[in-house]
Amino acid sequence: MALITYLTRIQFDFGALKLLAAELQLLGIRRPLIVTDKGVIAAGLWAKVKEQLPGNMPIALYDGTPENPTEAAMRDALKVYREEGCDGIIAIGGGSPMDLAKAVGLMATHPGPSLQPYSFVEGGAGKITAAVAPIVAIPTTSGTGSEVSRGGVIIMDSGRKLAIGSPYLIPKLALIDPELTLGLPPHLTAGTGMDAFTHNIECFLSNAINPPADSIALDGLEKAWTFVERATKDGSDREARYNMAMAAMEGAMVFQKGLGAVHALSHPTGGLKGYRLHHGTLNAVYLPAVLRFNAPAVGEKYKKVAQVMGLPASEGNAEGVAAAVAALNERLRIPKGLGAMGLAQDTVEKIADGALGDHCHQSTPRQPTKAEYVQLIEESWG
Repeated sequence: MALITYLTRIQFDFGALKLLAAELQLLGIRRPLIVTDKGVIAAGLWAKVKEQLPGNMPIALYDGTPENPTEAAMRDALKVYREEGCDGIIAIGGGSPMDLAKAVGLMATHPGPSLQPYSFVEGGAGKITAAVAPIVAIPTTSGTGSEVSRGGVIIMDSGRKLAIGSPYLIPKLALIDPELTLGLPPHLTAGTGMDAFTHNIECFLSNAINPPADSIALDGLEKAWTFVERATKDGSDREARYNMAMAAMEGAMVFQKGLGAVHALSHPTGGLKGYRLHHGTLNAVYLPAVLRFNAPAVGEKYKKVAQVMGLPASEGNAEGVAAAVAALNERLRIPKGLGAMGLAQDTVEKIADGALGDHCHQSTPRQPTKAEYVQLIEESWG
């Protein structure tokens, strides 16, 4: 049985930001909490959003979102939400502010001091109700697609990086204006772009049955493959920015089909204490090894992937696609491996254990053993 739902309101185009005030009125949000980070503030993006809000609208601001959102940050933002009597959230930024906004929207309306009981691995999806505070998501990167997804990833107080997820966590509005991505630096454009690429290819390769998701994933994959390099080389390329924003959105629209071993590995890697590791960049580094590993379970799907990537028929296999992705990583100046990202060898066992317990392990087309996860990590070391 396949669950097929695409249920949220999306405003997508250059200039979409101008619709914000009218959309907030439709949603009945009168006292929003702005959830963002200091990078968005420094880049002047919050100022652009603020210009579109009614001048008399009471606004509360939380700009302390860390690179990988945590339960501690959720509590800090939740305190502001409650003290200021907020009735909704506007998330501005990349995946981190949007994921944190989902955590705040959940805990503002649900019992308990901790998010962990609401995580996928704890069977928490069924505990999340329609009471979640309304969220408007305004992405400033083209990667996570969290603006249209039902999930968010948070580092718990225990140190585990876990996903919360429910249809009720999907933002009520995704306001996607590619104009906001024009100033994104090349390294972030590359890392977030490869995040979108990975979402689309992992969802397509998943064995779950969801033909509409497959079609969307292939379109997103083709867009990401075609435009990520252009957007990285020339951040002012409006056509490239538009298509990368679409690829990111499409990659998240198909999340419900399931991701795979790339994300099962990148989640615990990104949650390691003492490191600052970009999620999309980790995905790019892990992807070639996982593509090769999945070959026995994926079969003919690689022919379709190679076709949309414009590869010759002779490369319509795991090795051909993996080699093409590795070459793209090199052109984008993605780090050559985990070692180049600064990881120590003593993290390998912890990452492998985390991957086995990650929710994405359940949906990968070929489930690795711990020893196979260790091998995938070592192959990605560089």
